[in-house]
Amino acid sequence: MYDVIIIGAGAAGLLAAARAAEQGRKTLLLEKNRKPAVKILMSGGTRCNITQSTDIKGIVAAYGASGKFLHSALASLDPQAVVELFHAEGVPTKVESTGKIFPISDKALDVQQALLRRLGRSGAEMLVESPITSIYRTDNRFMVVGPQQTWIGQSLILTTGGQSYPGCGTTGDGYAWAATLGHTIVRPRPALVPITSAAEWVRGLSGVTLPDVGVRVMEPGQRKPLAQQQGSLLFTHFGLSGPAILNVSRVVSGHATPASLILECDLLPNRPENWLLEDLQKASQTMGNQPVLTRWTEHLPRRVAEAIFGIADLSLNRKCAELSKAERGRLVSTTKRLPIPITGTLGFEKAEVTAGGIALNEVASSTMESKLVPNLYFAGEILDLDGPIGGYNFQAAFSTGWLAGTSAASQVYRRHPTEKAEGVAFLHVGGMTIPIPPNLFDL
Repeated sequence: MYDVIIIGAGAAGLLAAARAAEQGRKTLLLEKNRKPAVKILMSGGTRCNITQSTDIKGIVAAYGASGKFLHSALASLDPQAVVELFHAEGVPTKVESTGKIFPISDKALDVQQALLRRLGRSGAEMLVESPITSIYRTDNRFMVVGPQQTWIGQSLILTTGGQSYPGCGTTGDGYAWAATLGHTIVRPRPALVPITSAAEWVRGLSGVTLPDVGVRVMEPGQRKPLAQQQGSLLFTHFGLSGPAILNVSRVVSGHATPASLILECDLLPNRPENWLLEDLQKASQTMGNQPVLTRWTEHLPRRVAEAIFGIADLSLNRKCAELSKAERGRLVSTTKRLPIPITGTLGFEKAEVTAGGIALNEVASSTMESKLVPNLYFAGEILDLDGPIGGYNFQAAFSTGWLAGTSAASQVYRRHPTEKAEGVAFLHVGGMTIPIPPNLFDL
């Protein structure tokens, strides 16, 4: 018997368990993997970007329409508080030029160990290699059933994550349990995931990085983009990656026909079209014998410039003075609105986070408690809440986990007016405790 049971020892679960136990609650944290926080260990290239150098408003704004859901969680644990938490555990941090905050050691292991130290001091009990087969709510309690044991708790916090990086154990288990308890699941889909392309010229640029590109995802015949971002882009053997691509990938994975979408790239987002056209015009007058390609490599890597010339149907040997007005326009428009055909994404296997999950309108943002089931809480990636690259998702996991643990520990059971008390029977066999569903006796 426990006051609070948490399922899933990731970023959200570890903090939720520590917070509940620190408030004197008998707390159990269950993890099906052999090691806790496996995803932390592999995140950020094994460096773990714990948060972003911004304030509450910055985090909320980064999440767009769903950001308002995070107000209370961030008020309880904001980015600065996350940094201070790790400093208190002996993990100094640094802020990189992108605003990303990492441990100075560049070791995700330090982040994991800091959370485990906090958990250890709290007095919470953690059991690893403890998979769950089912969850029941009966007799005003939650029964968490494993292959050989059943745990009973007054409050339950689901922090099982989404479906991204399933090799870490995040295989969407929590969705089925939440659905059984009455919750709506917004269709999970990969987010922060590389985008695939079958275009040979894209694969030919594999390994080339452009530090600043404007990216727009367009539907055919539409002028308003489904998503747009500006940032670094990486050409790969399968298609495209890099922050700008990852941040728009959720609309690709969520589209019914992703291959029908157009990825439009502005390779020189800080150079207006008129400026580029005038630059070419001046070059034709002052250095007419210079190859246009040479001129264009002042702006872009040579391999990229050559690909653009091919798409714009221009000879690589063309001189500046030989370009017609129409050809100058074609070169500039191709550079500013480069269409890249796409086929989809690399899926959950390579996705950093999951879009979709527990519908937010069924969760009280002030406590992370279910609006449908008393004393049931959610935190972390299991929620329909995904942010951009840069530490935003870990911040949301830490904050919602902190708030859920605090709320679960401080709440007493409140029966809904429509709720009926249910009895439960147990069968004790060879040291095992097996719950018998109450309606079994009605058969």
